[in-house]
Amino acid sequence: MNLRADTPDDVAAPPLMSERRVSIIGAMLVALGPVSMALFTPAMPQIVEAFGTTEAAVKMTISLYFAGFAFAQLFCGPLSDGLGRKPVTFAFIGIYVVASFIALMSPNIETLIAARFMQGFGAAVGVAVSRAVVRDLFTQESSARIMNLIGIILAIGPAFAPTLGGLTMQLAGWHAIFVLMLGAGAVIALVIHFCMRETVARDLSRISPSALIQSYGLLLGNAYFMLSSLVIAGAVGALYTQATVLPFILMSRVGLTPAEFGIGMLAQSGMYFTGAVAARFLMKSLGAYRLVPIGLVAIGAGSLLLIFSLTLFDPSFIGVMGPVGVYAFGIAFVMPAMMTAGLAPFPRIAGSASSLTGFLQMGTGLAGGSIAALIGDPVLAMVLIIPTLGTVAIISWLIWNRLPEPALATALRPSPPGPV
Repeated sequence: MNLRADTPDDVAAPPLMSERRVSIIGAMLVALGPVSMALFTPAMPQIVEAFGTTEAAVKMTISLYFAGFAFAQLFCGPLSDGLGRKPVTFAFIGIYVVASFIALMSPNIETLIAARFMQGFGAAVGVAVSRAVVRDLFTQESSARIMNLIGIILAIGPAFAPTLGGLTMQLAGWHAIFVLMLGAGAVIALVIHFCMRETVARDLSRISPSALIQSYGLLLGNAYFMLSSLVIAGAVGALYTQATVLPFILMSRVGLTPAEFGIGMLAQSGMYFTGAVAARFLMKSLGAYRLVPIGLVAIGAGSLLLIFSLTLFDPSFIGVMGPVGVYAFGIAFVMPAMMTAGLAPFPRIAGSASSLTGFLQMGTGLAGGSIAALIGDPVLAMVLIIPTLGTVAIISWLIWNRLPEPALATALRPSPPGPV
């Protein structure tokens, strides 16, 4: 295991699933969470009116979604280590489908908030299991390529989700957005049933309380893992924080309609997609690891541009989404290498490692969104929180880059996959 040296993978038996299949299934699973959030955001101002509630209450539908997503991360990954990736994924997607139906039928804001929490809880399995499956089957540059391809496909869904959500809301009302989510959950359940192969052997000893404590204790005490996870948390957590405030900046302050807001969000997802495609091209010559500092420079530049734009000028579409797009471009360069690096030393507890990374990522978004809600002014929240998270990512990488690369945890070698 030597990601920094960009050495080729060792020759191994053919994996249970091809890189392409793992990438497509992984992208569908990972995209479910962001798409469910992005579909909903154009409807937030209208839901304030529909339920006769406040902006703060509607923002809680996002904050509690993050909370469910982050909380479930601590369970679905370890459960998949012991019970298998496929059954755990199917069960959590089932929770998501039920929650989408409850959201569709919500008679009040309190029920909707609870349903959104359950949606986040169910969707969390996508991040944890997809990354764990990649680690089960691939390492080093192969893993980074898949993480990158997942990122490319992932960018497409959230890119068009706000547009689809805004148009759907204008044509059929906000309830129809949850019909789309219900359908998406059902499609993913079918894909899991027919296309996903099991990649770990069932081993209940991995999910005993003592094993879970040992696994998380090992991860929390490993500086290499924690710092690589904080790089991701600082970078991606900013995107989740922005989801809480951008609707109110762009629609309430700038004056965009829900449909215009949805189209405008293409600036963020489109730049992420562009960055992911560029990273895939450059990865062939530079290797995944050498792209990380390029991405962090873009994140730093986006942070500084955001401060400059929103402190000196009134909010405008270009003044907000320009810096946001630069930041998103940088994330695409950071994610493949840092995800691969963080999971690489822990093959036997890949689900737990992926879950903890996801928890830190979503927990950062939850903290940022909650602080933004407390601040009240969405513009001030953007100026204070987003650059701070970018700084966390940059500083974490600078320290991580000076650490010695850990040896593979030989005591945690993976069990061979069971029958599939």
